[in-house]
Amino acid sequence: MPSSPEEWLQISKEYEEKWNFPHCVGAVDGKHCMLQAPINSGSDFFNYKQYFSIVLMGVADADYCFLFADVGCQGRISDGGVFKNSRLWKDIQNNGLHLPNEDNLPNRQMKVPYVFVGDDAFSLQENLMKAYPVEQSKGSKKRVFNYRLCRARRIIENTFGIMSAYFRVLRKPMLLAPDKATKVVLTCIYLHNFLRKRKNSRNLYTPTGTFDEENQGNVTLGAWRREVQDENNGQRSFLPLRKIPRKSSEKFEVIRNEFAEYFSAEGRVEWQNQYA
Repeated sequence: MPSSPEEWLQISKEYEEKWNFPHCVGAVDGKHCMLQAPINSGSDFFNYKQYFSIVLMGVADADYCFLFADVGCQGRISDGGVFKNSRLWKDIQNNGLHLPNEDNLPNRQMKVPYVFVGDDAFSLQENLMKAYPVEQSKGSKKRVFNYRLCRARRIIENTFGIMSAYFRVLRKPMLLAPDKATKVVLTCIYLHNFLRKRKNSRNLYTPTGTFDEENQGNVTLGAWRREVQDENNGQRSFLPLRKIPRKSSEKFEVIRNEFAEYFSAEGRVEWQNQYA
């Protein structure tokens, strides 16, 4: 992971340039990786979808590379428990990530923190933004915010997808003990980053059309989605964490509202009202 504010600022710059989401330093998500029932484990690894799994918690940069991964938590543990037992959460709480200081969004006055973007499996936090709950009215600031956040969050979904499309051990239940399965998943993550970052393997591993592509808001689904779904008969390789609604702190709501105001004013993109 980045070790200085300057490195985080570079990631934020890429998210702003590629996905029109300033102050974003990563997309976070968690997935269940299927296992054969571990010996003498009882229900420790039995998840809410009624199969055995370990949890992969990952953060991706704007170039579909992993910045952080926490693997091996028992499938039965709630999404909040998984996140709050990860090193990432502890570092966020202890200011151990060396994130940049709060700053105002372009052409705005209020200072806001640098944030990760996630889905409804996570709780709204000072450094973690998620969509507004419930269906919002078309064209509203909250709906625009949800659209813009989902554009940025799609990065981690694609990162998981391409990894499972190529490393086929992730497509079916692993016939391994949890500790060995954890090493397999971590190895796939390291190989994914290695192949993405080397010039002579990048285009072979992820040729044009691999990831979801967007042109003026019109999304073309990536090839990894078709490949994974065809082999799994429409089932996903990774099961998302359970989404649980939570009441957010007013302090964090103020931060989210500032992003929503920005996306509907100074930071709007011309096509957003067609999709929000």
